[in-house]
Amino acid sequence: MDDFSRECVDIAVDHGIGGEYVTRLLDQAAQFRGYPRAIRTDQGPEFTSRAFMAWAAARGVRHLLNDAGCPTQNAYIESFNGKFRDECLNEHWFETLAQARQEIACWRRDYNEQRPHSSPGRIPPAKFAAEHRLRASDARQSQEIK
Repeated sequence: MDDFSRECVDIAVDHGIGGEYVTRLLDQAAQFRGYPRAIRTDQGPEFTSRAFMAWAAARGVRHLLNDAGCPTQNAYIESFNGKFRDECLNEHWFETLAQARQEIACWRRDYNEQRPHSSPGRIPPAKFAAEHRLRASDARQSQEIK
């Protein structure tokens, strides 16, 4: 989840997700978005693993680790997780991993592209993020011309 745009960048759906898996997903996301300055996580083993810690250090990404048992330190993501569980997982019994991936990808597209969110000005997160990238690009071009 991108804290700035409220866009769900990716949702991994698999039988198990470890630190190396997470770092591969983050590297894939960075191809389009660049690396974040910081990542906030809970104390899950995928985020406290040597693979994840080494990945963050090698890329200069600050790791903001929530205190154990304090989900309110990242209240927005906890709210997102609740919406995801209520709207997607509670409505479906997935028979295969492929079906779960397909249904969850559809939910993610709807969340990013159709639903207006209050934080980014009552527009969908993907639209807000695209507009921000365009403004940032225009600002860079304007500075290059000067």
